[in-house]
Amino acid sequence: MTDALFIVSEEGYWAEECIDPLTTLDDAGVDVTVATPTGEPPVVDERSLDPEDIGEEEADRLREIHETDERLNDPLAVADAEPAGYDAVVLPGGHGTMWDINQDKHARAALRHAFEGEYGTALVVCHAVGILAFTRDSDGEFLAAGRDVTGFPNAWEEGIVDERDLFEGRKLPYWVEDEVKTVGANWDAELDADTSVTVDGDLVTARGPGSSHEAGLTLLEELGIDA
Repeated sequence: MTDALFIVSEEGYWAEECIDPLTTLDDAGVDVTVATPTGEPPVVDERSLDPEDIGEEEADRLREIHETDERLNDPLAVADAEPAGYDAVVLPGGHGTMWDINQDKHARAALRHAFEGEYGTALVVCHAVGILAFTRDSDGEFLAAGRDVTGFPNAWEEGIVDERDLFEGRKLPYWVEDEVKTVGANWDAELDADTSVTVDGDLVTARGPGSSHEAGLTLLEELGIDA
């Protein structure tokens, strides 16, 4: 059986970006494990459950899964997850990742293993793509250097943070696009396209909301699994 490790934020994950790939992999028979930085249940960003944005039916569906899925309610601590035991590592997005997942050395180690292991594949979504700005390979080189990636673009961030880079009262530590480009990634968020999912070797990246379903299907394709 194919196994996937989802590393999800305790500071606020975007519901669609976690739950859509998770259920897509479930439906394809992939065995999914959820981990968080401390082993406490992940916190959902309530903005991602706004029925005015996504419709009442979809909001109810996502909230029910968030509240009832045993894996989301009883996750591993990411330090206790053995990366070698998984065929794929998935990092869903959300602003919260900028304060925990992207700064977590065990999450970075899991991502590194997905790159350097014989069979591993990584899917990184939205703000979680920022982890590429802090993750190096075993030789000390940035994993993203020279790779084609997409992720949460500056053009979208500008409409969310204020002039002091405050997001809901918290200082945004960096902008994903800026940091990932700085370490040498080839960045293209395809702003004119409805969705944006990029594959470069063992790395799959997705722009953010609206691209999650395609990202899950792309990961299955990279794993050699029929959807």
